[in-house]
Amino acid sequence: MGANSNNASWYLGGSVAGAAFGGAILVALVANPIAYVILAIVGLMGYKIGVSTMALTRPAFGIKGSILPTSLNTIVFLGWAVVNTFIAVISMSFIFSDLFGWAAYGEPGSTGPMILGIIIMSVLNLIAISLGRQSIKVVERIGIAIIMVLGIWITWIVFQTHSLTEILDWTPPAEHSMPIGTAVDVMAAFSLAWVLGIAEFTRYTRTPKAATAAPLLGATTALIWFVFVGVVATVGAAITTGEFNPDNSDPSSLVSNLGLGWVALVMIIVACVTTNVVNLMAAGISITNVTKKIKPLHSVWAVTILAGFLMLIPLYMASFLDTFMMFLDYIGMALAALLGILLTDYFFVRKRKYEVNQLELKGGKYWYFKGVNLRAIFVWLVGVIFYLVINPLPLFAETVGAVYPTIVVTAVLYLIVSKINSKQ
Repeated sequence: MGANSNNASWYLGGSVAGAAFGGAILVALVANPIAYVILAIVGLMGYKIGVSTMALTRPAFGIKGSILPTSLNTIVFLGWAVVNTFIAVISMSFIFSDLFGWAAYGEPGSTGPMILGIIIMSVLNLIAISLGRQSIKVVERIGIAIIMVLGIWITWIVFQTHSLTEILDWTPPAEHSMPIGTAVDVMAAFSLAWVLGIAEFTRYTRTPKAATAAPLLGATTALIWFVFVGVVATVGAAITTGEFNPDNSDPSSLVSNLGLGWVALVMIIVACVTTNVVNLMAAGISITNVTKKIKPLHSVWAVTILAGFLMLIPLYMASFLDTFMMFLDYIGMALAALLGILLTDYFFVRKRKYEVNQLELKGGKYWYFKGVNLRAIFVWLVGVIFYLVINPLPLFAETVGAVYPTIVVTAVLYLIVSKINSKQ
């Protein structure tokens, strides 16, 4: 629940407000539970096998071939850390503006204060991930409470000003309208990204329910709630100002526009740090799938510092929303094909039988051709191409999107290729 009680989930809601309130909530209620069922399934794999998600990719991709999904995993969680932290830095820039009169984000001369905010947030992230396991659990729970209070506060403020009927009747301008299929892909990419890190946690759970039902219910509940908060806040701001600008749907801008003050901004900053504990740990631990020479804590430190530098990218992009959408599109494209292969390999090709003692054995069962299963790589590439082909087609953009069809097609293709190979 803590993983989705965050700024990015809120921003996601504002980003899909272009589908109108009804469309955005409908997509949240349909697309996200599907994604989190997949999350629960991979969580069960982690519980049964007792290894990280990236180690689970070795039987399908090969011991060395798993470097490809590992690279994807690192990029994805680094990206989420950047998104979450950048939103918090925007909040910090508004605080700096109130305290010192400096330019806030989006105003001329705001680059310096934003860079200072990036440095401060990077230090806070480093402190948070270095506290140790028990301290991190406490920090996570505090963060959940803070962001939920803020979500309730924002929703109450909006409904004090606008009725539910006004929110429901609002329609976005044509130039900012978002097709349902596109909203499905945005939601799916957001939610499925957590699948890459789930086994890092469920491999330590004590029961199958803790590995499946708990993350399924927690992640789904939190995301639907914060998508609701993001949509309501964004639509409320659009009705109040008479202008709908998806670029200003980040929590910091909304809080500022609604006049909630620096207390709410500080809450956003704290929530960012607690969420990034999960992002940065997942990114850092994935590196240990490539090499055992780096200690897990050191790898987490490394990705945290790297995330600080990567935050400069959205700072110099024309639109933070465009950067966010491009990132989600990349996730959907690469992740859909990967998950189709991963699930099919475990449940249908290997019949739920992975041999743990072979996961690191050179020349063993999962070595294939020089450590790489070329068939899996081929299917992954075909899946990516399939996504790119169908993504812009109106049939998919206006209905089911491209992510879930890509998972299905890739899964079927991998099963066929594996069956052909077993008969040779």
